[in-house]
Amino acid sequence: MRKIAIIGVGNVGSTTAHTLIERNLVDELVLFDQHKKIVFAEINDLIDGQIGRSSQTKLIEPSLAELTDCDIIIFSAGDISLLQGTSDRFIELNFTKKVAKEWGQKIKESGFKGILVNITNPCDVITQYLQQITGLPKNQVFGTGTTLDTSRMRHAVSQKLNVHPSSIEGYVLGEHGESQFVAWSSVRIAGIPIEESFSQTELDELEVAARKGGWITFSGKGYTSFGIANAASTIVEAILNDSQLIAPVSNYNDTNQAYVGHPAQISSSGIVKDFDLSLNTLEKQKWQKTIETIHFMYNSI
Repeated sequence: MRKIAIIGVGNVGSTTAHTLIERNLVDELVLFDQHKKIVFAEINDLIDGQIGRSSQTKLIEPSLAELTDCDIIIFSAGDISLLQGTSDRFIELNFTKKVAKEWGQKIKESGFKGILVNITNPCDVITQYLQQITGLPKNQVFGTGTTLDTSRMRHAVSQKLNVHPSSIEGYVLGEHGESQFVAWSSVRIAGIPIEESFSQTELDELEVAARKGGWITFSGKGYTSFGIANAASTIVEAILNDSQLIAPVSNYNDTNQAYVGHPAQISSSGIVKDFDLSLNTLEKQKWQKTIETIHFMYNSI
């Protein structure tokens, strides 16, 4: 029986719930939010959305006792309105650190022993804070990290080259925020390094286009939902199926003593291995900068 809880069912949490159900990844789903009317509205709507289907996901009324035997908890609590007119992650942090502290303690008291996947921003900082509060092993707590950012990079490159996004290998690394960067030395198409086909100026323009993709969504809708729900659901599927997927999640890096977006192998027990890429000189400088940014933000808590 695959049981998942989602804490925070705003635009991201509710879309993730729907995506999990549509992909038939969950048997029992528990929703939590500070707004009880929203929780019951989403439960009702998600039940209606399954009428006529051969498979049915059971929607359970929220109770902290339900956390105990969940396989996965998805933490997606936040307030996107805080980012209207700004991209300052510190504004989010001042709010989300309080929510993470409250729920981290509740998760700990519930006796939950499963895997905690964080979406809430600033993703890397909140993931580390949740791990500290819950006391869960580091390999059982990780965030969506730069999975969405990597997808946006693949989107931009695919449009430039007119190839399918899944044909593009490579990663965006670092903070899920302003200090992230594309590790172009890792990007390949049909095994051919992309650096052989483009100048650094052209690669810089592609990186801008990848970042712009997120802004197009946010400025038009006021939030993002489908892309991050896809990323979270892909991670959940990897956990439940023990698929050993390698993805740039926000996982703990021992060398840098921080949660940061970089490739890791995902199994039913959580992270089984992380990978340090061979970066060029410029990328090493960017990596150090993003680590410093994450440390600075975490220390502010």
